[in-house]
Amino acid sequence: MHTPTRRTILAGIAAITAVTALAGCGGGTSASASEQGSLGQELKDAKFIVGSKDFSESIILGQITMEMLRAHGAEVVDKTNIKGSTNTRTALTSSQIDMYWEYTGTGWVTYLKQTKPLADPEQQYAAVAKDDLAQNKVFWGTRAPLNNTYAFAIRKEKAAELGVTKLSDLAGLVKSKPAEATFCIESEFSTRDDGWPGVAAAYGLDVPKDNVKSVDTGLIYTETKKGSTCNFGEVFATDGRIASLGLTVLEDDEHFFPVYNAALTMRQETNAKYPQVETIMAPVAQKLTDQVMQSLNAKVDADGLEPRTVAHDWLAEQGLIKK
Repeated sequence: MHTPTRRTILAGIAAITAVTALAGCGGGTSASASEQGSLGQELKDAKFIVGSKDFSESIILGQITMEMLRAHGAEVVDKTNIKGSTNTRTALTSSQIDMYWEYTGTGWVTYLKQTKPLADPEQQYAAVAKDDLAQNKVFWGTRAPLNNTYAFAIRKEKAAELGVTKLSDLAGLVKSKPAEATFCIESEFSTRDDGWPGVAAAYGLDVPKDNVKSVDTGLIYTETKKGSTCNFGEVFATDGRIASLGLTVLEDDEHFFPVYNAALTMRQETNAKYPQVETIMAPVAQKLTDQVMQSLNAKVDADGLEPRTVAHDWLAEQGLIKK
């Protein structure tokens, strides 16, 4: 799940509205390690405001971070669920929050304004971390293996019927069966450089405008499952609803979409003052694979559990915090 590339005017509006957006985020409550028992006191004098974007995976990652910080003695304020990516980033750089999880592809394309992603995940992470620190004084923590990249999904039975397994199959489908080449995408994706304009150009998709429907992010999965509004839905690769709804993801055989590994970001000054945060969070990040994140996301989006509950239970199962 990623952050949108905003046009200049939208970026300006987002910067102005960041404070307003924060007002409706998270619970705004603070808590310390005394709630659950501390594993250590490395951060006993620290207080952090933790943010996240407004979708399940980002909120879960924010809750994981807060659980870990509390367990090591810190006081934490919950400002997760910030509306919009630009608002979240602005909240970080303007010191309204101290940290949140970001994606390497988003950092590269959206914040560093690069147009050519690097295919190798480690090289992409290294480039983002180096340039964002130098240009914006934003520190990137350890890279998680999870790759929440964009993808297109379709019902498994429909994929078999149409004979499509990869994105390059779609150009032929548009020509031979245009009525079947219907797409559900979110509004942000419709204007991103790494979204619909780019993928349509890369794969030669001359899709009629009426075949592309703008749908709220949370509804794309169910609409794709129904198959009435669209056959193909823009999804995020680590979303738990892909498996739970019986969808299949088309292979990005031209490697158009950037790598979107997640990492905890914070201002350089925060990292310099509290290097313990990176030490504490690094082993957590290393455990966050695609499969793990899909499972955690499914517990929220499919099973209806609260993100904090999911975060706490997983960390306890991994032996990273006390039960």
